[in-house]
Amino acid sequence: MQLIDYLIILVYFIFSFGIAIFYSKRANKDTNEFFLSGRNLPWYLAGLSMVATTFAADTPLAVTELVVKNGIAGNWIWWNFVFGGLLTVFFFAKLWRRAGIMTEVEFSEIRYSGKPAKFLRGFRAVYLGLFMNVIIMGWVNRAMISILVGIFGLSEQTAFIYVLGTMLIVAVYSALSGLWGVVITDAFQFVFAIIGCIILAVIVVNSGQVGGVEGLQQKLPKFVFDFFPTISSDVTQTGNMFALSILSFFAYIGIQWWASWYPGAEPGGGGYVAQRMMSAKNEKHALLATFFFQVAHYALRPWPWIIVGLSAMVIYPDLTAENARMGYIYAIRDFLPAGLKGLLVAAFFAAYMSTIATQLNWGTSYLLNDFYRRFIRKDRNEKHYVFISKIVTVVLMIVSVIVTLFISRISGAWEFILECGAGLGLVLILRWFWWRINAWSEISAIAAPFIALPFVKMSGIVFPLSLYYLVGFTTVVWTAVTFLTKPTDQKVLLDFYKRVYPGGALWKKISDQLPEVKSDSNFGKMFLSWALGVVLVYSSLFGIGSMIFGLYLNALLYFVVAAICLIVILKNL
Repeated sequence: MQLIDYLIILVYFIFSFGIAIFYSKRANKDTNEFFLSGRNLPWYLAGLSMVATTFAADTPLAVTELVVKNGIAGNWIWWNFVFGGLLTVFFFAKLWRRAGIMTEVEFSEIRYSGKPAKFLRGFRAVYLGLFMNVIIMGWVNRAMISILVGIFGLSEQTAFIYVLGTMLIVAVYSALSGLWGVVITDAFQFVFAIIGCIILAVIVVNSGQVGGVEGLQQKLPKFVFDFFPTISSDVTQTGNMFALSILSFFAYIGIQWWASWYPGAEPGGGGYVAQRMMSAKNEKHALLATFFFQVAHYALRPWPWIIVGLSAMVIYPDLTAENARMGYIYAIRDFLPAGLKGLLVAAFFAAYMSTIATQLNWGTSYLLNDFYRRFIRKDRNEKHYVFISKIVTVVLMIVSVIVTLFISRISGAWEFILECGAGLGLVLILRWFWWRINAWSEISAIAAPFIALPFVKMSGIVFPLSLYYLVGFTTVVWTAVTFLTKPTDQKVLLDFYKRVYPGGALWKKISDQLPEVKSDSNFGKMFLSWALGVVLVYSSLFGIGSMIFGLYLNALLYFVVAAICLIVILKNL
């Protein structure tokens, strides 16, 4: 690192903080502005903000680890979420915007009734807004510490101090500017970060050790470049880096995306994704924002990271499963000249800060709107609630820093989260489209996986096969609980249907009582758009990959398919 590198990083921080100061006056108006930008976000800003939030400091490292261990096809561990993401676009984006609520957990009391609904709202506000939120921020902090240690050769303690200072900056500008400042900063930070990643990929793959894409293909086994995993009854005999049994493949493709809760990929939408949909100008902007997010997240963004991961396999042949993610950090350290190195470090700070800013803002929205204002202070003015929001933002930052001290590793964490939420996803989907789902359905679906998980682990059943048992058990539990408990009060159901009018046969008992309320849901077109959207994303993803690796005819076919899908989807909309 030279003086110019440090100057680039300094300019980046000044610019990010300047955005926060610019939007601080607007955020102080009320909590609607602070948490939802006055429900006036255009689709491109809302979509960019979603993409920036999922681009955390550890994301390029995680993709590098997947590529080094399992080749390109290893990314199917997260690529399978495309199915659920596009379901959110065409089935739920309009409904979230139409609901007119401030947070996802506020949904509990407009959809359910009685003390169970009240308990569910308060519990999920604390569980998601505090406990789950600070753990996620702790992982992101730990990844940023690893980056600083790898690039600068700092000690863990010194790197921790730098991360603490950066978190303080993020907490201050999040508290100052609310969601408007977070979203505008996200857009700037994402563009900054992705340009840096593209530059790194181009430099590393064209280095003397790799010799361009052709050199990459000559120096690595052919199966490393496979886009799809091998499906076999005997995975030990395939010779492929990423081979799955038929049961494992179906667990990923047929179960995981709709059955398990996972931050940022909640079935039906949730968390910061729901926050951005609810912040959009209108229902169309909510849908377009989420659609743009899915395409950018899965199809456009991964390839620079994948290229660096493949190059790291050539340059650092001694990488192991335990330190595979460090290949990305070593590439930054060893190949970037002065100036560009500062750009990449700033890009990582950008990725880190955009994620932390969003986690702080939406986590605060849960604790303020669904716990403090709902259960502690119900009758204060908006200035009071905005002031408390700023305090909660800083407190969340402090707690996440403390949690970081106790997190030593982040590998395998995503598997644990998917298992803890296995079976909850179907309730989160059906609560919009079936009147009989009640608060007890959701409460039991949250609790059931924690009851079954110890027994599954003691039986030696590992992920993803564990999903069969956990999802099956949870589904039986919440279904039985649903029919053994009282339905939601009829008045609440009628009010909900008037507000959201989701339509469909499973609401017929309620919709028949409201003949004046007409649903605009065309489920045939929605299912068609969903299926075409899935094909569009995968065609774009593999088209870009084919073009990078010189398979131009394949790329052309993929792009033609993607274009046809896009035309039909836009016509449906």
